Formats: sequence, structure tokens, C-alpha cells
Amino acid sequence: MAKGLSVVCLVVLAFVALPAVNAFACAAESAEPGAVASATYNRAVECLVNEQRAAAGLGALAHDRHLARAASRFSASMVREQFFAHVSPSGSTLGKRARAAGYPGGTLGETLGWGSGTLATPAAIVNGWMNSPPHREIVLGSFRKIGLGVAAGSPVGMDGAATVTADFGG
Repeated sequence: MAKGLSVVCLVVLAFVALPAVNAFACAAESAEPGAVASATYNRAVECLVNEQRAAAGLGALAHDRHLARAASRFSASMVREQFFAHVSPSGSTLGKRARAAGYPGGTLGETLGWGSGTLATPAAIVNGWMNSPPHREIVLGSFRKIGLGVAAGSPVGMDGAATVTADFGG
């Protein structure tokens, strides 16, 4: 009997601890570009992605610094070179970018987004991905790791915008 009680207590403690962690990490979900540091913005996007995965019964993605490096570089490149595509004008692909950033390999996926003002908040970016079947499939895929990169500006030169890359690894 005492053994069963211990299990119930552990489950209750885990359930109580989860919402507090998510509420803290997603605190910047409504932040417009420039209102928070890029690391805070990235944590909010990661938190929102993991909330979507939890709602679908999937495990949380772990942050990966190599994927984050690849994603950050790619977002900056899209703003600087004014393009919006998974393959850069010079032919750079996700696989090449991930390897160059030190990612050891495996299955990869990528989602891109950009917006200005309220359409550039972490919540708006993730909402856009979840309302696009191909992006939703990636967010809810069998990946285990995520790296995010945000760059101020847009691929079309718009001020007050953010360009976001999420790279996923298996």
C-alpha cells in the first residue's frame, strides 16, 4: 500500500512542477522584435513548440547548440541577402549548414518564418507553423533536438520584423 502511495505522490509532484516551468519559459511569447534579447525570444519559440508537441502527446525537444548555430547563421543570411527559402542562393542546404555548425548528423528538418510587429511574436510564428500542414508535420515529427535562430529584419528589407529558423534533428 505504501508503495502505491509513493507512486501517486511522484506523479502529482511531476504534474504540479510542469506548468510552472512552461509558464516561465514561454513568458516572452507575445514579445515583438527588439523588445527582448534574441536568446529570450528563442526560448519562447522553443517553449511554444514543446507545448504543441506535449498537446499532441509527444516528448519535448532538447536544445542543441550546433543546430542553433546553423539556424542563427541562416536567419541572418536570409535577412542580409534578402531571400526566403530552405536553400540559399549560393546552394547551401540544411544538411550542409548543420554539418558546418558541428552537428554530428542524422535526420534533419527545418521550418522558417518571418513577420513584422505582432506577426513577428514567438506565438505568431509558431501559430503560423502549426497552421501550415508541412510545417506542422515537422514540428510534430519524430525529432529529438531543436536549434533556433532569430535575426532582426526580414528577407524583404522590412523594419520591425524578425526572421526565424528552427532546425530539428533526430
